[in-house]
Amino acid sequence: MEKLLKELQHAELHRQTRRHFLQSAGFGLGALGLGSLLGSCGSSKADAIAGSADPLASPGIPQFAPKAKRVIYIHMAGAPSQLELFDYKPELVKYHGKDCPAEFLEGKKFAFIQGVPKMLGPQGQFGQYGQSGAWLSDYVPYLQTVADEITFLKAMHTDQFNHAPAQLLLHTGSARLGRPSLGAWAVYGLGSENRNLPGFIVLASGGRQPDAGKSVYGSGFLPSVYQGVQCRTGGDPVLYVTDPNGMNRNIRKKTIEAINEINRQTYEDVQDPEILTRISQYEMAFRMQMSVPEVMDVSKEPQFILDMYGVKAGEGSFGMNCLLARKLIENDVRFVQLFDWGWDGHGTNATDNVEGGLRGKCEISDRPIAALIKDLKMRGLLEETLVVFGAEFGRTPMQENRNGVVMPYMGRDHHLEAYTMWMAGGGVKRGYSHGETDELGYYGVKDRVHVYDLQATILHLMGFDHEKFTYPFQGRNFRLTDTEGKVVKEVIA
Repeated sequence: MEKLLKELQHAELHRQTRRHFLQSAGFGLGALGLGSLLGSCGSSKADAIAGSADPLASPGIPQFAPKAKRVIYIHMAGAPSQLELFDYKPELVKYHGKDCPAEFLEGKKFAFIQGVPKMLGPQGQFGQYGQSGAWLSDYVPYLQTVADEITFLKAMHTDQFNHAPAQLLLHTGSARLGRPSLGAWAVYGLGSENRNLPGFIVLASGGRQPDAGKSVYGSGFLPSVYQGVQCRTGGDPVLYVTDPNGMNRNIRKKTIEAINEINRQTYEDVQDPEILTRISQYEMAFRMQMSVPEVMDVSKEPQFILDMYGVKAGEGSFGMNCLLARKLIENDVRFVQLFDWGWDGHGTNATDNVEGGLRGKCEISDRPIAALIKDLKMRGLLEETLVVFGAEFGRTPMQENRNGVVMPYMGRDHHLEAYTMWMAGGGVKRGYSHGETDELGYYGVKDRVHVYDLQATILHLMGFDHEKFTYPFQGRNFRLTDTEGKVVKEVIA
């Protein structure tokens, strides 16, 4: 008995040591940061990926031919005011400075507004542009030049009025943590066309992450191979992608081969599909050492392209991220997510308002967004690339007050009843506006679109029926749109 006990203790010690080695053996690769490449073991053992040595090479089969083979999703974290940019409300001018109508307040909850706020007229000067006659303000003069490429969703609405839950709902289909993001679902469904780059890449600007953190581009209960990989515009594009001192590429290769041989033996023992993710991502990390720096290098871009985006080689900015998004799409990355933080507009200070604050953010972003659309079209990529622009919710037609005190600058509170998003390329109608809000921009009164409907429509454009596109987890099939959502067929070309 004593001998048997010692053998069991030795086996347990070996198992723990082995696990510690597997978890800590990054050797500078970082697991997708490069820390996020590997994630943690214990994900769902779905049959769809369990037997694949490379999960990205085993995509699902779309229910129909996709119109959009790639996606660039631009999220302005904090939520810009639709009433200053896209949703022209001349009647709101007449109400400026007047008490808010009682029907806008009864039974409603706001993030900050208390008591009876004053109405706030639009601060932008609006006009109609393109053959479509789209209404756009002087905040976005460059976007005016591509108005005929855009489908506007004028009556978006959501269920959440705080940033983090609303961002989670928009990107994962749930206001709570733990669900896969839209980008992760896209790569899970369609796989990757470039074996040397992640299928889902994230570029962030504005000085910080979205309020909901990395969960808005995480993989949730999907294997971690599908989560977004954040790249940087300065220094190493991915942390630890370069070899550490004293290690050359040949030694790195042998190191990875040794690690993955242990991983393969472990997979044979436990059959955990997340180990296959580890194998795949160690190998991809090795390939990324060559591919990522090359793709992220804009020094060979013609000067007229840099001028069109308003950027300079070597700088890190939202504009540079737009240019890099085009380069990534051009290199067959499936899903590129751009996050830009700082779009709140409460009126608390000189940058957090709908006057100088919002206008300043537009001055940084408007030109490169329009350039991205033009660039994609010029290269023949826009037709199969869906560009999505928006945020987690909208802004109120009332000027924000807190504890009955009006803010020192003109600002608007969070608003879930009505806001605007837009899409371009990738199978949507050109020069089309869908939905309407009331004369003051408070409620959607025609063709309202919930965030679940938006998700269903994006998946449809990528070739998936959102009701049938599922993943088994904890005893039931989950989908991005939960139990809701309908495809907005009117916006599809």
